[in-house]
Amino acid sequence: MSYQSIFRSNLFTEQVIIVTGGGSGIGRCTAHELSSLGAKLALVGRKIDKLQAVAAEIADAGGVASVHVCDIREEEMVSQTISDILKTHGRIDGLVNNAGGQFPSALSQIKAKGWDAVVRNNLTGGFLMARECYNQWMQQHGGAIVNVIADIWMGMPGMGHSGAARAGMLNFTETAALEWGPVRSNAVAPGWIASSGMDNYPPEMTAMIQNMHKLVPLQRIGTESEVAAAIVFLLSPAAAFISGACLRIDGGAPNAKRIWPQVGSGSSNQAYNGFHLAQTPKVLDKGKP
Repeated sequence: MSYQSIFRSNLFTEQVIIVTGGGSGIGRCTAHELSSLGAKLALVGRKIDKLQAVAAEIADAGGVASVHVCDIREEEMVSQTISDILKTHGRIDGLVNNAGGQFPSALSQIKAKGWDAVVRNNLTGGFLMARECYNQWMQQHGGAIVNVIADIWMGMPGMGHSGAARAGMLNFTETAALEWGPVRSNAVAPGWIASSGMDNYPPEMTAMIQNMHKLVPLQRIGTESEVAAAIVFLLSPAAAFISGACLRIDGGAPNAKRIWPQVGSGSSNQAYNGFHLAQTPKVLDKGKP
């Protein structure tokens, strides 16, 4: 079995696309879908074992993926990584700025060190990756950038450091759409997605994670494939006149209002899952996704 994409085969033939955070979760899924559509992948992340595992999966499916260990928070390392990717592949057609991370905490308990770490991971690193792709290749040859942010609307209680960084990334996306045009710059904002990252949160969040679907008008949480499909669309020729936009992938969760207690009608909304290697997060094994 291979990736079951809704897009036509060979859509990205001969194109080279970078996926940061490509060793797991949404990044891994996106890399597989892009590879199934003919793209050559440059997988970027901090853990070589995870990157190599995904590269091997892609190779087994007949694709091509190079591995590049990089801490996107470090400017010189990012610059060298983009240079290495160009030496390996000779071009960069797209960047999926997916790498990121955070930890749960009330605002009053976040130390400066923790705040800075999350902001550097979710904002500074994405900026550095995009800047180097633009300066080293896209300014002269064109390309498309998709920044993966999050459901930041009306704040991000419990993860205010990440919310602030992701909001900054959205504003950066909008600015880059102007300053870097005709290079296209867009964002996707996933809501609650059944991804491996869910298993990284502490046990006290288990009950909340297992019940999140009740707060979504579509009455379920999303799949990695649904995020990947949105990213692929924004990289594709179908989005050739879209820049500076943000596509929400959240089942309408931010539209739930306290003055309207009913969330959803109870009817079924069918999930899309084209990823043949997808696995349900362990935290959802006893919950209803």
